[in-house]
Amino acid sequence: MSLDIQILPPGNGSQRVVLAGRLDTHTYEDLDEQLTPLLTRHLQSLVLDLAGLEYISSAGVRSIFKARKALAAHDGKVVVVNPQPQIQKVFDVVKAVPLEEIFPTIEEADA
Repeated sequence: MSLDIQILPPGNGSQRVVLAGRLDTHTYEDLDEQLTPLLTRHLQSLVLDLAGLEYISSAGVRSIFKARKALAAHDGKVVVVNPQPQIQKVFDVVKAVPLEEIFPTIEEADA
């Protein structure tokens, strides 16, 4: 299965990106390529909506970590919303995304 990347229109210093499918060694470069121009915009936050993401490998985690590092250099942050239980478990184990930056819904992230 492939990775579907949908970049929604930006708003108020925030950019939402919806991911579906598999983020692994075969697809992480697609995500990196799509995120690169966004990371140079000095965003306050990059919201990664993972509701449709079924699988993430270490290569996918590395892509998210790279985005976090790039935005942190400009005082921005990456926020993860709607992770499936198996994705949440990966984040819990590798601690690549701090717990305060993971939200079960987009509404909770907005609050």
